[in-house]
Amino acid sequence: MVKERARILVVGGGYVGMYTALRLQRQLRAELRRGEAEITVVTPEPYMTYQPFLPEAAAGSISPRHVVVPLRRVLPHCRVIVGEARSIRHAERTATVTTLATEEQDAPPEELSYDELVLAPGSVSRTLPVPGLADHGIGFKTVEEAIGLRNHVIEQMDIASSTRDPAIRDAALTFVFVGGGYAGVEALGELEDMARYTARYYHNLTPDDLKWILVEASDRILPEVGEEMGRYTVTELRRRNIQVLLGTRLESCADRVAVLSDGQRFPTRTVVWTAGVKPHPILDATDLPRTERGRLRCTAELTVEGHAHAWAAGDAAAVPDVTAAPGTECAPNAQHAVRQARVLGDNIARSLRGEPLRPYSHKYAGSVASLGLHKGVAQVYGRKLKGYPAWFMHRAYHLSRVPTFNRKARVLAEWTLAGLFKREIVSLGSLEHPRAEFELAAGGKPPYDPKGSS
Repeated sequence: MVKERARILVVGGGYVGMYTALRLQRQLRAELRRGEAEITVVTPEPYMTYQPFLPEAAAGSISPRHVVVPLRRVLPHCRVIVGEARSIRHAERTATVTTLATEEQDAPPEELSYDELVLAPGSVSRTLPVPGLADHGIGFKTVEEAIGLRNHVIEQMDIASSTRDPAIRDAALTFVFVGGGYAGVEALGELEDMARYTARYYHNLTPDDLKWILVEASDRILPEVGEEMGRYTVTELRRRNIQVLLGTRLESCADRVAVLSDGQRFPTRTVVWTAGVKPHPILDATDLPRTERGRLRCTAELTVEGHAHAWAAGDAAAVPDVTAAPGTECAPNAQHAVRQARVLGDNIARSLRGEPLRPYSHKYAGSVASLGLHKGVAQVYGRKLKGYPAWFMHRAYHLSRVPTFNRKARVLAEWTLAGLFKREIVSLGSLEHPRAEFELAAGGKPPYDPKGSS
């Protein structure tokens, strides 16, 4: 039994936010029923996105709605507020939150009081001041961006197929991906595989007409799967006529021309930016300590250093890795986030009951990455896999990790059907502007931008 009524505020509905609230629901079941505790989750979206499935959603292997988990369904004993935390004053135990209602009513932000704070806002794309990036770049962190990128790639193939201008055709069929981590390599591998298949349905396009370019500033890609598997990935991508440019940076993409640090220039209508992430900006509006990289300074028990009743984990937290050398921090990845969330939920319940806390420690399971249908690389418990076995391991691992039995069953059903029937090659780009056709009928603006998509 908790010592007194506890109000727990969870900021963020991603991996850490959802799994922590889910764990607290179970650990504090009796307290929630008696009204001795309440859990509030503040999140910009009413769902959690399972990001490892974004590349497959972009390739059409998984339906977009099966990549997300509705928070209200999995957190029935929590109060879910769709909004954004604007500032947090932990010394006063208050958070300033804007919601859809406050914006609609043009009202001032709400003040939420709490007793226990869980900061799990995650991360945002780390961009650089590259000319033209804000105008033409495409991110790859949300399901909306993944589906938008799929529609965009097929739209570019439509443009190339219907034009006689060689310059427009060449730019439309050139796809530049910046960043050689999981997001960039998996997105490139899946989309190239999808586009290669789609090209067979165009009378004047072949897979060799498409130009795919991966730009990475360091001298290797996929460092998580090890140096040997990283070299294999480079070889595999180049075998598919994908240009892998290591030790190269994007200098500019203004005027739809990608200019690289080695002097190469590629006219292109597609620049996908996956070059790293940074902590969420909400951390700038708190009174909690942070590291030089902007992450919250945490203890091994997942408390914020020097501040009672403040907790953090995931991408926004610098958590000491007790299994490694002193001074080492846990990497900001999904594997750590899910495991930390369980310990975090348990420790909050222990703290409320006056019990000792447990430190977060882990055993490294390995890493898996998909490079397209039936292609992948993996390093699991020291064993290296590539090709079909690695791809199968990738699917099996993430199927076991995606939340709820409902999502597991639906994803497995879609994979089964995809193996029995042909791939979908439909672009639904008009979904991004659903009122365009009606506006044209009503005498408004034309439904399509004459300049094309970004």
